[in-house]
Amino acid sequence: MGDNQTWISEITLLGFHVDPSLEYFFFGLFSLCYVLTLLGNGAIVGLICLDPRLHTPMYFFISNLAVVDMSYASNNVPKMLVNLLSKKRTILFVPCIMQTFFCLAFGVAECLLLMVMSYDRYVAICHPLRYSAIMSWRVCITLAVTSWILSFLLSLVHIILILRLPFCGPHEIDHFFCELLSILKLACADPWLNLLVIFVACVFSLLVPLCLVLVSYTRILIAIIRIQSGDGRRKAFSTCSSHLCVVGLFFGSAIIMYMAPKSSHPEEQQKILFLFYCLFNPMVNPLIYSLRNAEVKGALWRGLCKERST
Repeated sequence: MGDNQTWISEITLLGFHVDPSLEYFFFGLFSLCYVLTLLGNGAIVGLICLDPRLHTPMYFFISNLAVVDMSYASNNVPKMLVNLLSKKRTILFVPCIMQTFFCLAFGVAECLLLMVMSYDRYVAICHPLRYSAIMSWRVCITLAVTSWILSFLLSLVHIILILRLPFCGPHEIDHFFCELLSILKLACADPWLNLLVIFVACVFSLLVPLCLVLVSYTRILIAIIRIQSGDGRRKAFSTCSSHLCVVGLFFGSAIIMYMAPKSSHPEEQQKILFLFYCLFNPMVNPLIYSLRNAEVKGALWRGLCKERST
């Protein structure tokens, strides 16, 4: 590190540039969304754990996805809510770096889990007779653990590259959380290596999984078209439609944020995109899986009936 480096003690998060009277409205709105995120994803995890009929590879991966969504929202939203009611919108440097680390880790984990889930649906529809052998519990656990480990390792690489940079100037981030690209703007040196690694990481964790997801669903679509029975086609498609909705929302917003030209997205639009990414997506994911999935609705109904009987 250079001699002109200064250690940052704290960073100011400028947040949303709105009228102070609106901050209370946003606090209430975002708090409600956050509570719904925790309740919805928590209910999904609880149902899958308690109902033996949901102890299948597909719901095992859905439970992992729900844990990622709760963790991702909990990493970013509470500090944003505190800053909406606080005049001193600062965060210490170390917690800021930790927030960036977990934000990246949970984001990459969701990308990889969505890719694994598409492979699971491909095997279930295109190779139904071999499904139990291919997607054994050993394979499922290995895929899930590998996704988590790779996401944290990739996030650690970004953090190590950030810590090697010198920082100077006004320690202000025009964002509501410690986002990776916003932190790089505080660096005195040219972060060309960081930007290069970000690009490579986006290719690895966004474009490659998205391409594999598209390949899987192309094969699935061909297999569904070949099904003679109309009921069989509807059942096969219903098992994939929920996952496709989540894939479209997640990868669409992520690619716009990290791979689209920055000049086309001013700062305030960037914040809205990130808000959609870290709060809206985790909130609607359990709604998509519950409202569009007959097995989840059945498990919920059985749980309610059991509760009434007791």
